[in-house]
Amino acid sequence: MAILELNQVTKSFGTGHKKVDALKETHFQAEKGELIAVIGPSGSGKSTFLTIAGGLQTPTGGEVIINNQNITELSEKKRSKIRLQEIGFILQASNLVPFLTVRNQMKLLDQVKKDNMTKEELTQLYEGLGISDLLDKYPADLSGGERQRVAIAKALYSNPSIILADEPTASLDSDRAYEVMELLQRETKSKKTTTIVVTHDTRLISYCDKVYKMTDGEIRLEET
Repeated sequence: MAILELNQVTKSFGTGHKKVDALKETHFQAEKGELIAVIGPSGSGKSTFLTIAGGLQTPTGGEVIINNQNITELSEKKRSKIRLQEIGFILQASNLVPFLTVRNQMKLLDQVKKDNMTKEELTQLYEGLGISDLLDKYPADLSGGERQRVAIAKALYSNPSIILADEPTASLDSDRAYEVMELLQRETKSKKTTTIVVTHDTRLISYCDKVYKMTDGEIRLEET
């Protein structure tokens, strides 16, 4: 069953001769337990695709369906609730609260959402990402790679049904990048999560079940 669908979705910016079609008519489905890569150069529309899929932007046309619910016409308040319950975002701007320690980033999630990871699962997640010794540090005290790994932990901690990752390994060295992809693969398969990784790093696609390529706002399934 498709947990995420984009039906005839388009996204344009500007009007007239200044109009830019960031996302041309898009049909896309993702099933439970799938790890999907969306690859393409900068400016190809990957991030636009991801933010529309996650309800952070509204499309110019078409509809986005998450768990059989059309979110396109919902108010921002209702979309925000669905994002909280259903989606874990791993964005290039790590989205960490600057005045909270790593440990308290997770505690904040406990205040707004139930059914997060157990303490044991969280401990394993910290160990898997190599951040167990960073729990009492603030984002400003962390390197770019460390912040990225904390952001990944934060996204996975809420047990989302969909994980949307925008260049999740961009600030990581090769070994860490592979470890993160193995962890995402494990989480996707064991919890039947749907994970979409937007990346220009073709080394990562071997971990994925499907690979889509974006070019000039058009997305198409690659033969694997």
